[in-house]
Amino acid sequence: MPTISPSLQSPQEIVSACERLRQVALEKSLAPDAILEIFERWAAALDKGEVRDVPGVTFLRLWLRRGTLEPILVRELGQEFLNGRWREDGRARLRAFPVGVVGHWPAGNIEIQPILSMTCALLGGNSSIVRVPSGLVEPTRLIMEALAHADREGMLVERVFLAHFDHDNINLHEAMARSVDGAMIWGGEEAVTQVRGLPFPHWARVVVFGPRLSVAAMDAAAWTDKNERESWCRRIARDVWQFEQQACSSPQTLFLERDGGCDPVEFVDELRRAFEEENRAHPRTEIEPSLTSAICRARSSWLLDDVANRAVFPQSPDWTILLGAGAEIPQPTQGRTLCVLVVDDLLHAISRFDGAVQTLGLAVKNADREQLLAEAAGRHGVDRIVRLGQMHVFGSPWDGMDLVRPMTRLVRHVSSQD
Repeated sequence: MPTISPSLQSPQEIVSACERLRQVALEKSLAPDAILEIFERWAAALDKGEVRDVPGVTFLRLWLRRGTLEPILVRELGQEFLNGRWREDGRARLRAFPVGVVGHWPAGNIEIQPILSMTCALLGGNSSIVRVPSGLVEPTRLIMEALAHADREGMLVERVFLAHFDHDNINLHEAMARSVDGAMIWGGEEAVTQVRGLPFPHWARVVVFGPRLSVAAMDAAAWTDKNERESWCRRIARDVWQFEQQACSSPQTLFLERDGGCDPVEFVDELRRAFEEENRAHPRTEIEPSLTSAICRARSSWLLDDVANRAVFPQSPDWTILLGAGAEIPQPTQGRTLCVLVVDDLLHAISRFDGAVQTLGLAVKNADREQLLAEAAGRHGVDRIVRLGQMHVFGSPWDGMDLVRPMTRLVRHVSSQD
């Protein structure tokens, strides 16, 4: 099983590792169907022992299932790709081949992200070198142990090198960049900018998943329906709780379309009960002092900024609901802090999106109305529009881009006999 090297000191170690990974990718082709079979066993292995307690592993298990990945591969690369065949394209034929070695620079706030990024490259037949952030070494180790158990012949394990080194060690970052044929970069603005500036080969494929935020929205008919309100509130709470609201797909703001006959306070009271229930089921075991301070400041400033604002929260910093009005998305606090804003028209709020919004979680009663909102969201930079409760479901496209195809080369062959 590949270990996470804790003592990388020399750039040559990275160069040598990438040379070995490239030889594996060149000499040993791996059919997508074989990869899917290993992933299926990997998903089952993640439901055992302490690894199942790693945050996000439930979603990782769903992602690794054949039922999830096979449709993605077919959509991105075609049915023939599953069996390693050429696809007819007029008088030519097409086939996807791996780019070689893919380097991964995941963000440090999502425990499963190094693995998710790596799987996208492996599905294209590539080898992978992954820089594991310091806070994710242990969860990554546990997940890779499950892969070693599932990958009986080591077909995928031999294609992976896990590296852990300080984010300020520019020599190792540069060695890794120079040695790869593709890169998948995740994280905040500063981290993304730093990695994008590294000396990648001119032929390298580079895909960036930068900082985004997400919001939810409910039309008047949805949030005022007392028969469905409890169910919607449970879905919202689940979306807020996952990944401690640090993921780009985490809802930071919920827009409610105004209804003259129903008080939003009633909805917030139902949402409070859902938050309390979710907190009992998934209590926070620890919290950074800086996050506690940020939550306290958000609560106090919200109440002081406008006498009409309301706030609902326990004495602890476990969760916070801030109720107000307006179409501007407030600066996210995270830490299970949800701003609920009442607007006259959801279209007005969506029309103010500036491209920073990645996911829009919707609860809309009328299909024609939802179509109108979805088209407006698409025009204003939103990449994913989903049902509330499914904001974190990892799928392709992500941030408006395919996940597997960018790390492949689509080769065109025209026969010399024609």
